[in-house]
Amino acid sequence: MNRRDGAPPGNPGGTWDSTLSSGEFAAVRSVGFDPVGQVLGTAVFNIGYTGLWACPGAWTAADGTERPTSRWAPSLSPMVSTLYTARRLALSRAVAECRELGGDGIVGVDLQVGGFTAGMAEFTVLGTAVRARSRIRPRTPFTSHLRGQDFAKLLNTGWVPTGLAFGIAMETRHDDWRTFGRGRWAAANQEIEGYTQLIGRARQGARSQLALDAAKHGGDGVVVDEVELKVRENECANGGSARDLVAEAVLVGTTIARFDRPRQSAGPAPLTIMRLEREH
Repeated sequence: MNRRDGAPPGNPGGTWDSTLSSGEFAAVRSVGFDPVGQVLGTAVFNIGYTGLWACPGAWTAADGTERPTSRWAPSLSPMVSTLYTARRLALSRAVAECRELGGDGIVGVDLQVGGFTAGMAEFTVLGTAVRARSRIRPRTPFTSHLRGQDFAKLLNTGWVPTGLAFGIAMETRHDDWRTFGRGRWAAANQEIEGYTQLIGRARQGARSQLALDAAKHGGDGVVVDEVELKVRENECANGGSARDLVAEAVLVGTTIARFDRPRQSAGPAPLTIMRLEREH
């Protein structure tokens, strides 16, 4: 593979661009990697259709358990699948650019979701492709949100990044006796149990999906970078003041795995300190 400037991968005479600061650049090089170029992956998706109709949110029964409005209540699974697919597609395009540059992985991955025209959303992945000063090449480039110093610390302590993992979950809940009236201005300061259950279920679902996604990368754990929670209202189509609340939880992190090191890295050399006071 050739680099954008025509030089072979890893050729120090070629030029490259990077999202790393000077300190991050030095940290990456200290653990045997060289930046080979900036990579970008984008995907624009239509996110206007959620699959919800009427008021599908669960009601709370007398025993405190949540029950759907009916057995035919629509699911948010298609929407969750779309959000996951969009992120994965943008990431895969950044990985493809990394391969073209001859890189072994991407560090400092920054994933952004921005608005687009007509209710669409743009998913963007930006990072720096790096190449190891080694003859051993990974089958698939790794991806990590960790930047220079954190990436170096990870390697120096016997861990390697294996890939970016996502956990996405959405839950919906209908206003009922546990929520309606308790959030009004005239209500006393108190917990709104129904809303607590809503965001709790969304976060728990996202954590479960993050663990499943991390397992696909063969990692031992996940270093979480982003925890995002959005709550929006969904007015019922049958009119009146009835509504559902929809909670969307997103977790993003880097899957890491242990690797054998023959010895612990010595790290940077200590500084030499010279005494400045005059001796008598």
